[in-house]
Amino acid sequence: MLTQRTGSENMQYDMKIGDKVKPIAVPIGLQGDETRSLFEGCLGRVFPIIGVVPVPEIDSDLLELHVGELVGKPAYMHSIWIEKELVEIVEPS
Repeated sequence: MLTQRTGSENMQYDMKIGDKVKPIAVPIGLQGDETRSLFEGCLGRVFPIIGVVPVPEIDSDLLELHVGELVGKPAYMHSIWIEKELVEIVEPS
């Protein structure tokens, strides 16, 4: 069954490896056109969470997503790290 959680619901849900998420926004302050383009290419696509790292400085978690297929490579060849507030959960694991 597919479910979606957004915004404040993500704050209450402990995302974990294997959950499927969809980026819904690009992080503020990205440096470089290639980096911004890669994040923009991820918007609306579904990726499994590969890693979760708590970041106390921003009081949030960063999620690792493998996105290599966006640049014509195997998924594991390129990763992005994105704040959990910038994704929707599509399918919990």
